[in-house]
Amino acid sequence: MKNFLATVIVVAILIAGVLEWGYAAFNAPGPAAPQGSETVVIIKPGSGTHGIAETLKQAGVVLRGEVFEIGVHVLSPKALKAGEYAIPSHASMHQIMDILAAGKSIQHKVTLAEGLTSQMAYDIIKADPVLKGDAGPVPAEGSLLPETYLFQRGETRAHLIAKMKAAQEAVVDALWERRAETLPLKSKEEALVLASIVEKETGIPSERAHIAAVFMNRLRLGMKLQSDPTIIYGITKGYPIGRRINKSEIEATTPYNTYVIPALPPEPICNPGKDAIAAVLNPLDSKDLYFVADGSGGHVFAETVEEQTKHVAAWRKIHIGEGR
Repeated sequence: MKNFLATVIVVAILIAGVLEWGYAAFNAPGPAAPQGSETVVIIKPGSGTHGIAETLKQAGVVLRGEVFEIGVHVLSPKALKAGEYAIPSHASMHQIMDILAAGKSIQHKVTLAEGLTSQMAYDIIKADPVLKGDAGPVPAEGSLLPETYLFQRGETRAHLIAKMKAAQEAVVDALWERRAETLPLKSKEEALVLASIVEKETGIPSERAHIAAVFMNRLRLGMKLQSDPTIIYGITKGYPIGRRINKSEIEATTPYNTYVIPALPPEPICNPGKDAIAAVLNPLDSKDLYFVADGSGGHVFAETVEEQTKHVAAWRKIHIGEGR
């Protein structure tokens, strides 16, 4: 009996020692990253705890895969998630387990700047090396919200485009509900068309509502909008023309040329951002009907033809002085 008890005690001590060693190993600092401050590890879906342990061992972020596997079974209240992870240098197995259990995978991003056409945005999405799958057809012009979008490795191009469409629709719906009264716009679609023109007319945020007011006043009076970006869109579909617009192009009939057509173009000429949409739906209270570049990146506005003529003459002097 004494021998049996002694054996039990010895075994218990050994088990306790093994458990203590395992716990210490599980919480001890791990290996240094081969390069930089972290190691990128991709955990494939359906790997299971054993497969994950082997992947981490092969990546060099854990030294003993079996210790990691046992530690996860004993200590993790949540299943480990597949994904792409940045494992910090010297991270312990416990820390790695927490990262994978929380699903803190690497966030990639793609940015669509305000004023890009849908074709330009589509090309950016197609060229992204992390996104997967076919992008589908080019989205309708103006249907994507310019924004920075975060995504994880494995997300499809089609799904990201769908998110961009949903985001634009949500912004338009929300701003339409808060629109000013008596706007000369019949629909959200017309608001989006005009917002795309405002977006291309100025890169200065403070000017958007003023430019929107000019166009609103022109629409109310039945005047042509006479927006240069609409000419360019009819020629290049929004790509830079690289030169001044020719007189023949100003007079040319295209579905978009607002020097010729008496109203809005049939569709947007770019993807406007939320600020341009907001400016159109709540424009500045102004009677101005004209604007022209002021030579400093902005515009000068006028209510009468006489004022506008003076401003245009001043602008032409700047062009001549710059040798244009």
